[in-house]
Amino acid sequence: MSNAKYHLSPEQLAVAEEKRLKRQANRSAAQRNSSEPQRQPQFLARPWVSLSDSCKDVPGAYTVKIMTWNILAQCLMRSELFPTSGKSRKAAERERMIHDELIFYDADIMCLQEADRQDKLLPVLKNAGYSYTYATGPLKPHGCVVAYKQDMFRTVGEKVVQYDDVEARENAPVSPQARIASSHRTKNIGSLVALERVDTDKVGYIVATTHLFWHPAYTYERARQAGLLLREVVRWRDLMQLHDWPCIIAGDFNFSPEDPAYSLLVGDPLAAEQKHSLDVSRVVHVSIDPGVSMSSTTEPEEGEEGDPDRVIRNSRVAEISDGLLSDSELLDLFRCRLRSAYDEGQRVYKAMATPTDVVTFGDRIPFSTARLGTNEPMWTSYTHYWKTTLDYIFFLDSPRTHTEVIGYLQPHRTENVIQGLPQLRICGSDHFSLCAQLRTSISPCEE
Repeated sequence: MSNAKYHLSPEQLAVAEEKRLKRQANRSAAQRNSSEPQRQPQFLARPWVSLSDSCKDVPGAYTVKIMTWNILAQCLMRSELFPTSGKSRKAAERERMIHDELIFYDADIMCLQEADRQDKLLPVLKNAGYSYTYATGPLKPHGCVVAYKQDMFRTVGEKVVQYDDVEARENAPVSPQARIASSHRTKNIGSLVALERVDTDKVGYIVATTHLFWHPAYTYERARQAGLLLREVVRWRDLMQLHDWPCIIAGDFNFSPEDPAYSLLVGDPLAAEQKHSLDVSRVVHVSIDPGVSMSSTTEPEEGEEGDPDRVIRNSRVAEISDGLLSDSELLDLFRCRLRSAYDEGQRVYKAMATPTDVVTFGDRIPFSTARLGTNEPMWTSYTHYWKTTLDYIFFLDSPRTHTEVIGYLQPHRTENVIQGLPQLRICGSDHFSLCAQLRTSISPCEE
């Protein structure tokens, strides 16, 4: 089936982009001229870093501003985990900051994780002109939201990836559980939405958001989930015959840039220490094998005995019959190479700014500059007990598109979050919101 009808001429795309920018300017002017007094933001606003003139006329190009944010479900708010957060632990205080921040940065598409209290959140999005989808794992009290400006996009498809049930080895002559190849039933999901631009014909994005399994020691399980998400996103795009749409995959991945799953996603080879971390995390949890003793533990890594989150409990070492994926089988799930908006954006800005203007993951962790990920934010989650980089905005071009990062929201600096998040007048979540602007060009159709 020909997909030539999916492509507009550069002139048509330029006209559509001009109309979109005009609508956005009119919206901003209306907000500035409103007779209602403007309430001061309840959070610490951060500067926007422009890498290119987003209003510049680039024939055949269109832009999108994408945000991702784990907004910290209130059902997970435990005082003992956030001892320095004070009143910001209360739902009313946190939500005021979160709602203000969501609207303030004026993203075209938002990917939110740990979204609960939908009766409070969703009306805020609707009143600000957003439509949305919501998805969650079975019996999970919080889930993932993809919100998008309803005057810019319309939904043409939705899909939920249940990691506990998706087969990593399809049609293989092994047991059903070995085809799934999971080490732990986690109830985590990926939420996929196909968003078509309303001002053009058949131009849009496949947007996916996810919240991968949190436990630090389950390196293998997170790599498996990340690989399945990537595979399913690309397959779904092709199934929908939206071959020329870029994909945006954003969320809380619960791994840092030095993790094997990050390297697999961006196409870097696995280092020896990454292979080792995969090996020691190939276990079978009691949620997979009910015969596992509830007191069983695997041996912790050296130096981790004092951290219970680094010990895998209620599990046993995997056997060949369990069918967990080998390194080469994992690699087969990652056939496409993602790019990171912040890793690319901060690398560009670092080259043209003074050294103190940009602080990155590579500035605090010894990290080879030859590997991707060194320019990710220094932190994306900062609390009294844990401080790390977990959140990303990845994107994948189609064979006929080229996307560049033209701006991003500067991450919080350490001195502003040193008391530990959430914190009044700073941030309502334990994670930072990330936001980037992407510009995509489409090559002309071949006759």
